[in-house]
Amino acid sequence: MLSDLDQKVILALQRDLEICPRPFQEVAESLEIPEEALLDVIDSLMARGYIRRFGATLRHQQSGFEANALVAWAVPEADLQRIGQHLAAQRVVSHCYARRPAPTWPYNLYTMIHGRTSEECVAIAAQMAAETGLQDYELLFSETELKKTTMRYFREGVDDEQ
Repeated sequence: MLSDLDQKVILALQRDLEICPRPFQEVAESLEIPEEALLDVIDSLMARGYIRRFGATLRHQQSGFEANALVAWAVPEADLQRIGQHLAAQRVVSHCYARRPAPTWPYNLYTMIHGRTSEECVAIAAQMAAETGLQDYELLFSETELKKTTMRYFREGVDDEQ
């Protein structure tokens, strides 16, 4: 069961953290609690499984990686776990998901890759194909980013009756 403070901490943490030497201190100040108390609540939420990890979102366009492509792979079911883990371990892969193929779409593994140019993405996918022996894949290049947000589990001013 989540206490009121637990919910306030989750609400505060689902926002972007400031890039500063002590981002949790700023969160604690916004909650009007000591930083140590905030860290204790975070530890408790992690121990109880409400928070699994903290992640950072890299705005890849701002860091010089102008191109990205979702690579859809047709992987034999028996090799899906092994190949999926291999591709997920690549530095150029930011996301890797297995999904059931559709009747007219045979692809069951998806990797998001990033490069400085679309040609670099093509070369990265070709290298990954050579490493895995996969021949059947498609690159779907992003054209426009329509939405990119952090998940929201609680909303401002909404009590837990909803």
